[in-house]
Amino acid sequence: MSRPPLVLANWKMHGTLAEAGPLASRVLEGVRRVAGVEVVLCPPFTALGRVGELLRGSSVALGAQDCHWETRGAFTGEVSAAMLAELGCRYVLVGHSERRRLFGETDERCRLKVEATLAQGLIPVLCVGESLEQRERGQTWSVVEAQLEKSLRGIDGPVVIAYEPVWAIGSGVNATPVQAAEVHAAIRRWGGEAWSKERAAQPRILYGGSIKPENFAALIGEDEIDGGLVGGASLDAASFIRLVELAATRS
Repeated sequence: MSRPPLVLANWKMHGTLAEAGPLASRVLEGVRRVAGVEVVLCPPFTALGRVGELLRGSSVALGAQDCHWETRGAFTGEVSAAMLAELGCRYVLVGHSERRRLFGETDERCRLKVEATLAQGLIPVLCVGESLEQRERGQTWSVVEAQLEKSLRGIDGPVVIAYEPVWAIGSGVNATPVQAAEVHAAIRRWGGEAWSKERAAQPRILYGGSIKPENFAALIGEDEIDGGLVGGASLDAASFIRLVELAATRS
């Protein structure tokens, strides 16, 4: 099955309104002539409205970095999937390793967020991955499988899965194409068992972790790697545009 590559920019806690608008505009102009790749920008909550206005009517989609699982209530500081849909979001990151590590995000909460996102017609991007200690102990797949089981087993709806080895995020050291492809293939096999072979062929599985133009060509060349979840490199328009161009070679 043909899966159009997806390149998603996670700006994290970067981008005031004065910064987010120009960055989104430069990316939008730079990817305008690149065909066959789906591009998503995930700015901070405060910039979603501004960036959404710029992207409206374009081929570049708007995404959010997180959401709450309830539609409304006494949850100070939280944002619901319904609110994100109202702003024009199409994708929502769920369970990013920084959310898990710094804010105690559990697999059970990730599942609630996946369900809440789908209920609003949005597409969750579930992030999974192991720590360096877990990889050194040979626990990579057992960790990733447990995250998938608790967050996606029995879920019906379109999803994207992002494999982001925690030890590679922000370290400048990415997983090798072979290391990443092995986990991606295992995730696809898990989908075949958890859902069906036909449905398992549908979700795009992204790689995330110190992606930059210098290493992305080899990663995107692997059959099971359908694109990238880009952190730091997405804050530089030229670098991010180059990543989108490289992804187009796979389509």
